[in-house]
Amino acid sequence: MKTLIIIPAFNESENIEKVIKSLKDNYPQCDYVVINDCSTDTTPDILDRHNINHIDLCCNLGIGGAVQSGYIYAKENGYDCAVQMDGDGQHDSSYIPKLIENIENGKANIVIGSRFIEKAGFQSSGMRRFGIKFLSSIIKLVSGASVKDVTSGFRAVDKNYIDFYSKNYASDYPEPEAIVTAKLSGAKIAEVPVIMKERTGGVSSISPFKSVYYMIKVSIAILFAGFIIKGVKINDNHA
Repeated sequence: MKTLIIIPAFNESENIEKVIKSLKDNYPQCDYVVINDCSTDTTPDILDRHNINHIDLCCNLGIGGAVQSGYIYAKENGYDCAVQMDGDGQHDSSYIPKLIENIENGKANIVIGSRFIEKAGFQSSGMRRFGIKFLSSIIKLVSGASVKDVTSGFRAVDKNYIDFYSKNYASDYPEPEAIVTAKLSGAKIAEVPVIMKERTGGVSSISPFKSVYYMIKVSIAILFAGFIIKGVKINDNHA
């Protein structure tokens, strides 16, 4: 399959060069694009200096807008599969073939790399794990999707969901909501075990205070997304 690796990056000057080097070492046959989300540090200079394939956004769109920009690029250039991975070095590109295997054999439309299946490697903080379990429960209630690592940004999608996400993608903290919208549209979703690493440089955009805000906001967004999509389906059936 013609596969594109989408790497959103905001102020990842300490990590992005290492991420691209690891990607080229582990998966040299891939196409990739870094979506520079209007970084204010030296990330743009590093991308230019090392001839790293990238798109510079003209304003900061946040993680959702950056990832959706990657999906738009993938759709316009005819890719069969797209893989999201973060620009902070937490995702191990050696797992990419494992992510896309179920897409190649038609067993799934979306495959999520989960750190919680084998519970190896970096497991995040206790507070965040509680929040992830809580969101997982809401997602299962709303959509029926049973996913352990609902906030994982390491995932692969097929051509149909490249098209879907190029048109429908949450702008803020999008990963859990993206599961709900895809599942309710009929997607087959699978998880595979991966080992993630702890961030070694830079600063996470989600502080302890933002973690609480994140959980509340995403929970409400999931519920609304579920009710709206189900309502549209009911109205369509009655039409």
